[in-house]
Amino acid sequence: MKLSITSCLALSIAGAALAAGQQVTFSKDIAPIFERACQNCHRPGSIAPMSLLTYADARPWARSIKQKVATRVMPPWHIDRNVGINKFKDDPSLSDAEIAAIVNWVDQGAPEGNPSDLPRPRQFSDLDQWHIGKPDIVVSMTQPYVLKAKGGDEYFDVDVDPGFTEDVYIQAVETKPDSGFKVVHHCTTNLVEDPEDDPVGLFLNEYAVGKNADIFPQDSGRLIKAGSKIHFNLHLHPDGQETPVKVSLGLKLYPKGFVPKYVAFTQHMGDVADLDLPAGQITRSDGYFRLQRPAVISAYQPHFHLRGKAQCMEAIYPDVRADSARPGPARTETLSCVSDYQFGWSITYNYAEDASPVLPAGTIIHVSTWHDNTDNNKFNPNPKNWVGSGQRTIDEMSFAWVSLYYIDEADYQQRLLARRK
Repeated sequence: MKLSITSCLALSIAGAALAAGQQVTFSKDIAPIFERACQNCHRPGSIAPMSLLTYADARPWARSIKQKVATRVMPPWHIDRNVGINKFKDDPSLSDAEIAAIVNWVDQGAPEGNPSDLPRPRQFSDLDQWHIGKPDIVVSMTQPYVLKAKGGDEYFDVDVDPGFTEDVYIQAVETKPDSGFKVVHHCTTNLVEDPEDDPVGLFLNEYAVGKNADIFPQDSGRLIKAGSKIHFNLHLHPDGQETPVKVSLGLKLYPKGFVPKYVAFTQHMGDVADLDLPAGQITRSDGYFRLQRPAVISAYQPHFHLRGKAQCMEAIYPDVRADSARPGPARTETLSCVSDYQFGWSITYNYAEDASPVLPAGTIIHVSTWHDNTDNNKFNPNPKNWVGSGQRTIDEMSFAWVSLYYIDEADYQQRLLARRK
């Protein structure tokens, strides 16, 4: 990924200021950055390959850390900072000044500094594995599914009864593997309200490689009816070693008796079901979804497999002059782009409340996706093969997971007026 001219200039200025001042040290300058943005993954027992809790942990990786943060590969947050919306909840990305500090620290020889300058160490527990914080309820598979070492992709389905005796509303939801995360292509969770009439149920949440959580906006949430079961659907990809796989669902609930004003949900948008990805080429595909009512978009997550390269989501607004003899071109607005997707990080980008797109009825959500089926894509298992649509890891997909809730016309006009002010 190439840094923009603006970002490079900011890094240069910040770097010059640091170089002209005091020496940058791990204890005083770098450890606080790692605590905020890195250590939740980079610690023993978590997903990252090495720990960054101490100077001794970090020092051997100094040059690699510099390269990863300077190119914004790490921390994983691949929203394009130069287009669309850039205000999100729980954004772990580094500021230009933080990147400059790390770059200068490495360029100065990665000194430790005075250990007395270290911040108080972060205290972690198993609950820090959850992006939503401590869940109110955790629903888990009763026993692991043992995936064979070799062979084709496997699928496993199981229903779990969480024991809900009354209706509850959830304000955040997250699905994650407790074990076997390296072989879990995805896991979807569905709400099964009536096993006889609808054994598959309503989509609730999805885990894909490296995914975080769905956090619903204030006064919106999902209803789980009393007696509902959770259906887990696992898509697994063997990696050469027999692996026990167990997945859990974490829920944060609204207080008992509270009924949110808006019903939030997550769904596909911009699906392209007939992908045609020739060998050795970068290919673009486009999909569309029309909003039948005014809506607030609360989150966006691109979805593709090994050959995913980039995706943009834009709004094509309805033409208010449709009755005119000369209606003119449609007004469009780019909402978000992931311009340098990294396989292994299927991140949900939860918009900040004051930045969530508020869209009128009739808006078309246009999703443009680029796949890289060349040998320049290090994740491509075989750039000499044509690739089409499919469920397997070696097949491809093209759509966006979009979280939203619908509002009425009066609510839309009121929100629009507030935004203009």
